[in-house]
Amino acid sequence: MSSTGSRTLLYLLLAALLGFVGHAQSLNPTSGSAPDTSTVKTTASSRDDRVVLKVGGVQVTKEEFESSVGSFEKQGESEGEGEGEGESKAPAIKDRRALGDDYASVLMLSQQALAEHMDSSPEIRRQLEVARLQILSDAAFAKLMQQAEPTYEETNHYYATHVSDYQEVEIHRLFIWKKNENSKNGPTLGSQDARARAEKFRQAYSTSNDVQKLADELKNSGDGMFDVKPFSFPRGELPPQMEKVAFSLKDGEWSEVEDTPASLLLIQLANRHQRQLGEVQSLIHERLQAQKMRAMLADLRKKAAIWMDDQYFAPETSGSNVAPKVRKSAVKQENKQ
Repeated sequence: MSSTGSRTLLYLLLAALLGFVGHAQSLNPTSGSAPDTSTVKTTASSRDDRVVLKVGGVQVTKEEFESSVGSFEKQGESEGEGEGEGESKAPAIKDRRALGDDYASVLMLSQQALAEHMDSSPEIRRQLEVARLQILSDAAFAKLMQQAEPTYEETNHYYATHVSDYQEVEIHRLFIWKKNENSKNGPTLGSQDARARAEKFRQAYSTSNDVQKLADELKNSGDGMFDVKPFSFPRGELPPQMEKVAFSLKDGEWSEVEDTPASLLLIQLANRHQRQLGEVQSLIHERLQAQKMRAMLADLRKKAAIWMDDQYFAPETSGSNVAPKVRKSAVKQENKQ
């Protein structure tokens, strides 16, 4: 395992340490002394209670260790796949030792934290409560995600009623560079000349046996650019105006899409096809699940009777240094969802 991966695991385990200290605190919230760690033992798994690690009086079984860090160990094993039989297990064993060292460090530090009564610190208590809220929130969210899983019938019905949303077009794009007023050495074609140049290319294209050569000549002339190989675009991935034009064309048909001071853009429809349910099932699944989640969360918010002080939570003025940070944080959180 790389040093970066090891550090990442240690950070995660240290985060779990907050929960460990919080658990000890919840068992004895008013105590000002540290518990006797010599009597603390983990609950052995009925599947495999072989002790593989000890730190002071704390014992960790194989099952407990692997349930905590097994995913990282599996990642190390997968990275070793493809090597010789005598070498394939070496990375996993080496990584397991590193994980064990990190886990032991966490237990050691947790014992030190309790011995120094860090669990009585107001700041640590605050962090523990925040961690507790986050863990509970994540657990509730995960359960809602399971409840929001769409059925096959729902997915199939959505596809059947939104067939046109899952069409895909393959288009060639033809760019003709127009006159650039700010560059002495740039293209010198005016608007009418650009259309004439595009028409000339289209006529040559219709009879050419070597489209690549034709495209190279256009590029070398500095007049424009042409996609020899068409690009595929599902609905929703093209700019609105281009999408409207592209999905209205017939096979082989050309149309002007955009005329700007810098260029003239035309497209030709090379092919259009319907994406089958198997191709888009995962996309529909995510969309339906997200729709259900939004509805369930909205319902929960109503039942929770959430109230917010409008004055305190009013949008900040433009002169505030706090407002941009708050807005960015909100946008970041929304994007994650």
